[in-house]
Amino acid sequence: MEGGRGESASSRNVLDDEGSETSPGLSYKIFVRMEELLDKLKLLDYDHLFVMKLRMKPLNRHYFALATSTGEQFYIFVSLAVWLINRNGGNMEQPQETDEPNSVISNILDYLRQQGETLDFPPSKLKTGSGEQVIHVLDCLADLALKTTGFGWQKTEYPVEVEKEEEEGEDDAEVTIEKVEEEMQEIYEDDEEEDEENIRHLDDFADLTRTIGGQMDRPEQILHSNTTSEEWRLELERVLPQLRVTLKTDQRDWRSHIDQMHEYRSKIDESLVYAQKQLDALHSEIAQSLEKIGSREKYINAEVEQLLTEYRNLQNQSSETQEQYKSVSANLTQKSHELAQITDQLDRIKQEMEERSSSMTDGTPLLNVRRALTRVKNELTAIDVRIGVVQQKLLMTQLRDKTNMQRDMNAPVHNNMDMGLY
Repeated sequence: MEGGRGESASSRNVLDDEGSETSPGLSYKIFVRMEELLDKLKLLDYDHLFVMKLRMKPLNRHYFALATSTGEQFYIFVSLAVWLINRNGGNMEQPQETDEPNSVISNILDYLRQQGETLDFPPSKLKTGSGEQVIHVLDCLADLALKTTGFGWQKTEYPVEVEKEEEEGEDDAEVTIEKVEEEMQEIYEDDEEEDEENIRHLDDFADLTRTIGGQMDRPEQILHSNTTSEEWRLELERVLPQLRVTLKTDQRDWRSHIDQMHEYRSKIDESLVYAQKQLDALHSEIAQSLEKIGSREKYINAEVEQLLTEYRNLQNQSSETQEQYKSVSANLTQKSHELAQITDQLDRIKQEMEERSSSMTDGTPLLNVRRALTRVKNELTAIDVRIGVVQQKLLMTQLRDKTNMQRDMNAPVHNNMDMGLY
């Protein structure tokens, strides 16, 4: 037990050394630890005391190594942990599905610390119900339970190998004799006279090979052989190679498996008796459970029939109300669009009114008109002045022209004529 305990303690150091190891098989180490945990649970007879007694789901060899269902795995983890604590001499009630997870985990970890175990991971790692921390906790509890029950490792007992040389020899001899007979038959066909002579002499000496209690049964009369030593030597040289021929038995032969078949049949019959009792008990339990379920189902149906009728009526009313709501919602959507359009028109009208009111109350345009009138008046005045100047120049030009004309008219004519004739 101490050796197994040391191996388990050394395997737990993986929690601290995982970050430094770079082995390619490190990711599969959790599966190996799970299989070791399952072997320890089988040594504690958890199949009967935990699975059947508490009616729990049996574990497979990778149950806590892979995350499948968090709620189910967490419940089986805490149930198994509490069962191992009780197997170690503790007094803790089996947890229920409605219990607080933090309090249950805290109780389990407190028990391990009391037993001297060192835990260097947060309790929240155990809420998932799977992973290396979960397997580590269960492995520690399983080691403590094995130590409490007094389990110890025994020396390996090697089975005694039964020598089957005699049986193999008999089979080989049987096969050898059959082959020798076939070969002898071929030889006899080639030389019948010689074979008949040899067979006759062999029959004569057949009585000499019989024994009683290991001693030779001697005939009453002395037998004399007519065969010479040369003939015996030749016959021995001819038969000796055939007598040395040996054939190995075929492992596929049914004779080599008949004893094994009988042994398996007896083991199956023995296991069937035990399994039949368990199956009968399981069948009776299942039948009782089905009967209870059927009676409870009928009772529940009778109790909730009125509530179901009310529920159906309310459901119908709800459907009608939903239809009305949909129709009203459609009308509301249409009205909302119309309201949005009217609001836009109202905003535009308000904006125009504000622009017009601002233009009516604003004096800037009037000032602009006044300034324009003043500028027009000034321009008209300037134009009048220019017109006066132009008229003055025109008048002066007309007066000068008139003066010149009068002067020309008053000048003497003869002067002109003289000037012209000259």
